[in-house]
Amino acid sequence: MHGAADLLILIPAAGAARRMGGRDKLVEDVAGEPVLRRTARLALATGARVLVTLAADRPLTLGRLQALEGSSAGILSLAGADEGLAASLRAGAARAGAARGMMVLLPDMPEVDAVDLCLIIGTFAADPSRPLRGAGPEGEPGHPVILPARLLASVAGLTGDEGARRLLADEEVRLCPLPGRHALTDLDTRRDWALWRKGQAG
Repeated sequence: MHGAADLLILIPAAGAARRMGGRDKLVEDVAGEPVLRRTARLALATGARVLVTLAADRPLTLGRLQALEGSSAGILSLAGADEGLAASLRAGAARAGAARGMMVLLPDMPEVDAVDLCLIIGTFAADPSRPLRGAGPEGEPGHPVILPARLLASVAGLTGDEGARRLLADEEVRLCPLPGRHALTDLDTRRDWALWRKGQAG
């Protein structure tokens, strides 16, 4: 895929899924496979380098490793995963090397598909100097997000669970509209998953 070889795709999968009532949202089934495995498979199919962050000391990690069994995605084990998303972003950016950008691909967004990733990567490749993020049809900011290489050093200063929001606040962020709610559907609770499945069945 054009531009993918120059990218690092980071899949932050070190969260605690605290709103799932004891279940793990990242091993929820989507079309016959755990959503985390699906996300990694789609990312790898682009030809980009793919890294998945996992918590070093969390009970859910074993199930997530099992979901990724046989995948060629790299695994980053985080000792400080309780901090939130920033810990994953720092770990990914530190390993970006000569990549022209780092895509943050959330693993709990089951509507993002291969066509979406191709569109986002191609759009970024046309202007790799500015951040790019997926969006809804009306321009609602969503995911995935690609941070250009020039911002990756600043990721080292991020803390907490707000991701790269602080970095993007001062940037001219381009939006890449995706179909339907592909860039916006983020499933965090059992109810979210149940309603989404009902909608898919309908």
